[in-house]
This record gives sequence, structure tokens and C-alpha cells, in this order.
Amino acid sequence: MGAKTCLLVHAEGDARQILSALPSPDSEATSRWVESLFPDARFGPVQAADLTYTYVRDGTVVAGCFAGLRIVATSAVAIDRPSQLPAGFIAVQGTTIVHAMHSVVDWFAFAVWEEGVLRRSLSVAPDDGVLEDIGPRMAFETPYWDGAHPATDPDDEEEGDAYPLPFHPLELGEAALREFFGFQLEGYLDASLLEPENIRMLRFDPPGATSSPSQASKPWWKLW
Repeated sequence: MGAKTCLLVHAEGDARQILSALPSPDSEATSRWVESLFPDARFGPVQAADLTYTYVRDGTVVAGCFAGLRIVATSAVAIDRPSQLPAGFIAVQGTTIVHAMHSVVDWFAFAVWEEGVLRRSLSVAPDDGVLEDIGPRMAFETPYWDGAHPATDPDDEEEGDAYPLPFHPLELGEAALREFFGFQLEGYLDASLLEPENIRMLRFDPPGATSSPSQASKPWWKLW
């Protein structure tokens, strides 16, 4: 699996339902929001992108403001303990969701705030186990914790070489994408899911940037 994300979402309603209508971003509202999140940043001309741009680095931001929904991809939210997200990224109304994963280290983290109050935060990686586990587990997580989706076949494991988690973090990350946003990046083909390339977004690059988010080939941050 090679999926990477660093997504922050503010939703007033069901993000899956809003995205299923294939909305177009409000350019002015998106620019204002990006400026409010990164007041000290400077960006070049805004360019077109789509919701497959879930991974960015080097100061690039991909964002979209829609009716009842705001989405931004930024490395600033890819932190190993999501509960420590700076307050400026958390909406005081509606739902705030962070979704971050990196295939190089098989790390996945997510968090959910309701009306600015943290309800759930999880961060897991095979090398370090459970880095953060705050709040009741959400329903979509339960089968993974219960062993319904093991990372490896137990019959193929050698003694003392068992996978350190009851699931593969990236597989849970894909389940979270389906649960929160109605799409996935990798995995089995499900025609009922949204195709993220059909959701228009806007890309904000620092002056002089030469590479697009989709061309990134190595981690841009170090976890621990």
C-alpha cells in the first residue's frame, strides 16, 4: 500500500453526502480560509487540483470550501498525536476531522472533534504500537480491533514474529476514509464509493515551487 494523507476537514453535516453531489469549491472562500490558517505564508497563483491530492509537502496546500464543508491537505496536521493539534485548526462549530497516514512507516492517525471538543484520537504504527488512544472507539474501528482484519495470516507467522497490531494501520486508514468521506485511495474496487478525482479542489504553492503534491516520492516529515 502506498497511500499518504494529511487532511483536515470542517463539516456541518455529513461530509459523504456533501461530497457525493460533486460540488465545486468557492474560490474566494477557499482563499480566505487558507489565508486564515496560514497568515504568514505566501502563495503563488492558485491552480486546479482534485481530492486525490491528499498528500502535500514543502509548504503546498490543497483546499476546497463548499457549502457546509471545508477540506484542506497540509503537512501541518500530520502529527503523531492528533489531540495536540493547534487550536486554530479546530472549528468551534460542527465536526472537525483529521486524517493522516504515511505508507513509508505504516502510520495512521485520526481525530474527531465535535463543537470544538475532542471525542476520539488514535495514532498507531507497527514500530511504536499505539501512540495515542483517546475516547471511545468508533463503530467502524471495532472489527479491526477485534481481529477481523489481521495484517498477516497467523498461519504464516513464525514463533515470536507476530505483527504488533491486530490490523494493518493503512487498512484502518482506508476504512476511515470510507467512513468519513465516502472514498478510498487504495484497496478493492467498490463502485458505490465516490471517485475523489471528480471533486475539484484548489492548490496553493509557495512561490518558486516546482513539484506538484502528486509527484512527492519521499516523506517530508519525521514522526518521532
